[in-house]
Amino acid sequence: MAGGSREPGRTVTSKVLAILEAFEKSRGALSLTDIAEGSGLPLSTAHRLVAELTDWGFLSRSTTGRYQLGIRLWELAQNTGRQLRETARPFVQDLFSLTGETSQLAVRAGHEVLYIERIYGTKRVPRASRVGGRLPMHATAVGKVILAFEEEWVRTAYLNRELEQTTAHSHTNPRRLGEELEQIREQGYATTLEEARLGSCSIAVPVFHTGRIGAGLGLVMASTQAANMTRHLPVLLGVSAQIERATAHIPLESLLGINRR
Repeated sequence: MAGGSREPGRTVTSKVLAILEAFEKSRGALSLTDIAEGSGLPLSTAHRLVAELTDWGFLSRSTTGRYQLGIRLWELAQNTGRQLRETARPFVQDLFSLTGETSQLAVRAGHEVLYIERIYGTKRVPRASRVGGRLPMHATAVGKVILAFEEEWVRTAYLNRELEQTTAHSHTNPRRLGEELEQIREQGYATTLEEARLGSCSIAVPVFHTGRIGAGLGLVMASTQAANMTRHLPVLLGVSAQIERATAHIPLESLLGINRR
């Protein structure tokens, strides 16, 4: 086994990534034993790599000897979609000011939607994710609207996946989801009702870039407001057009700064 790993041929990179993934599965601080078990690494290997990650600031160690993700990792993560986030932030702020609802901007990252900007309202709304967080595309309005306007091969590949049941209301039937995506393309917006988190609903419109889908712009509110969500469509579409104009000069791949494939 390479480097004393339990799996033959395992690279140092894969071991480091396994350690970081161990924290994704747990929101609290972890002991060295927890990290070794969560990453599938021998304790000695975990100890060596955790020490190096701590030296680099990717992990931090508390006085009790437990570990958590370090500030350096957070700093690097802020570069994801930085150009789009920085350019769009004033417009997302404007969307919040005009609606009073939690406003968010997201992009596609593989088969998930990645939130790159969010401004929270003062109203109590269940939160399913955060800036830098990911959710299945079919469970969110921003994800659905991105998927609806993506290239056909992307939609086909997504519908051929096993669709995660985030809540009891998630749309996981591929045929029905495909029909819903067609409707979204026709009407120009997407909605959800308690599909990502009970107690919340959302509405989103596409943000295009030189004719291609770039991002999803949306609002999240309490599910009691579901029947009136479409009243926000004019401002959503207006802000989307502003973001499109503001980012038109930046190449899409550079704008997003992430791997969409």
